[in-house]
Amino acid sequence: MRTVPIVTSRSLQFLSKAKAPAQAWVENLDTITEQKLGLVDLHPDVFAAVPRIDIVHQNWHWQRMYKFVCFAHTKVRAEVRGGGRKPWPQKGLGRARHGSIRSPLWRGGGVVHGPRSPTPHFYMLPLYKRIYGLTSMLSIKLAQDDLHIVDSLDIPSEEPEYIQDLVESRNWGPSVLLVDVLDIMPRSITLATDPIKHINLMPAYGLNVYSMLKHSTLVLTMAAVDHIEEKLLYHLHRNDSVSSQSAFKLDQHG
Repeated sequence: MRTVPIVTSRSLQFLSKAKAPAQAWVENLDTITEQKLGLVDLHPDVFAAVPRIDIVHQNWHWQRMYKFVCFAHTKVRAEVRGGGRKPWPQKGLGRARHGSIRSPLWRGGGVVHGPRSPTPHFYMLPLYKRIYGLTSMLSIKLAQDDLHIVDSLDIPSEEPEYIQDLVESRNWGPSVLLVDVLDIMPRSITLATDPIKHINLMPAYGLNVYSMLKHSTLVLTMAAVDHIEEKLLYHLHRNDSVSSQSAFKLDQHG
């Protein structure tokens, strides 16, 4: 068994004296039996923030809708089938005046203000809501004991049974999201999780609210924790957030 400090000290930037750092255990993945390698300090602004359920829902809705395209389509009077001549004379027959059987008043005629495909539902959520959504989800996962920190994702076996037995023995839940700082994962963990649909790998730059909601357990490496804290703290304390969002305004001339 490896010898590591009981408490792993980390220099936390922008740490207020009024807030104490959150702490979590660092675990291992090289054995099926769980081993506590030590405690690590976590920044309270990232992992112990006040959870905003409304912002979490807005992030969830935004991620569902920005890739949705509606293909419902109706035809206007210029596209429906039928002639362009007047169906009967204007006067003399005692019938209502009509100029075309393609009128929206007629059965089989054109549709007014109907859906026209393709209709995208993409919109851009403000930057601060995306940042607060990530901090809220990380804090919720830690508070619910669904956030686990490991030293690395390197496991001794490439067999899927190893990672399945590990998840079952540690009660990690039916679905697990493993996050590392790079998108090139160790060969062993990649081959072991490839045939398992409910255990997924993700680089730290792709971490999002929807994926954290979709998976029951979130597993971060120490390198991923450092990377996520650095990025989120930068955006939480930057002073040019207003100008950084100008490229995503719907009205560029406003």
